[in-house]
Amino acid sequence: MCKHSPTCPNAEAADHEAAKAVLRDDVTGFSLLCNGVVLFHDTGEVLPDGRVIAPHRSGDVRQAAAA
Repeated sequence: MCKHSPTCPNAEAADHEAAKAVLRDDVTGFSLLCNGVVLFHDTGEVLPDGRVIAPHRSGDVRQAAAA
């Protein structure tokens, strides 16, 4: 799917979130990355094969949001 040079990491790579966004919707809070990953603003993800990755913000972000 990626046509960038160098190519972006695939959806199975540990750094898959580093792929470039090809579509971003700030109203609904998601980005579609060129490797097929849907990345949500809360850091949750849906991989191209349908697997869901729960939000994984660092503890610092949660603490700051609660303050």
